[in-house]
Amino acid sequence: MQMVESETRVPYMTASEPAQYAVFGQPVAHSLSPRIHNAFARQLGIALEYRPIETSAEGFAAALKKFADHAGAGANVTLPLKQVAAKACASLSDRARRADSVNTLSRSGDGWHGDSTDGVGLIRDITSRHRLFVRGRRTLLLGAGGAARAVAFALLDAGVPELTIANRTPERADALADAIGQPKRVHTRYWDDLGNWGAFDLLINATSAGHGGAALSLPSSLLAPRAVCYDLSYGKAAFGFLAWARSVGAEHALDGLGMLIEQAAEAFELWHGQRPDTDALYAELRAYVPGNAED
Repeated sequence: MQMVESETRVPYMTASEPAQYAVFGQPVAHSLSPRIHNAFARQLGIALEYRPIETSAEGFAAALKKFADHAGAGANVTLPLKQVAAKACASLSDRARRADSVNTLSRSGDGWHGDSTDGVGLIRDITSRHRLFVRGRRTLLLGAGGAARAVAFALLDAGVPELTIANRTPERADALADAIGQPKRVHTRYWDDLGNWGAFDLLINATSAGHGGAALSLPSSLLAPRAVCYDLSYGKAAFGFLAWARSVGAEHALDGLGMLIEQAAEAFELWHGQRPDTDALYAELRAYVPGNAED
């Protein structure tokens, strides 16, 4: 069983022990990040320890300080902390600053440098692993949280000509569209008006609905012929959206396991200057985590 540190327990590390890395989130016990990063470290012969630390948004600053005080060198950040983490950084990469979202923290002097590897992880998984194209696809993004903000910019950079954003709280979708600042390419729509939006070539589910077991009720008219549906979550959290996608005829219904591994590889390279191979680990975890029907 994976042990999870609470925000009040971060053990003291001596200088002789391996560098310390972690993933912060709530919940975080389910996270595959420790398994992924420890596998990368073994592959490249790097000594480190990587563990999950569960904390709320309110407790994140204190938990991060304890981690830093006890030899914390780098960390990943997952739900619901990505925008909170951005505010805790002394400096940000360009992609983290644009998205106002951080999933990768690197110790820099007395503070933290924040980066966002979610977007590049998504694009690499879709284009390199699944051999699908992004450029030219009319795209619908469901959700406007930290991960959605990161992938929105990456999708536009990858050549999506039109991005429509929908969120159950429309003000958050509007705020993301305003932050992007490309009104000719980026639009927002009301969730309740889903059936009147026309068909999309690429649907990205960036909501957290699946983590709470909630179903997404979506009209079949959203899918264009040969559409790709992608859930940023993986495992059980993606089941509902992917089941809907397959039931209405999506040509590809993909979960976010590959994105998780690719964003982790990007973070690992930022920390250690070496990029791990991801294909063997993807095959191993794909057998462990049920998901894509086509894998």
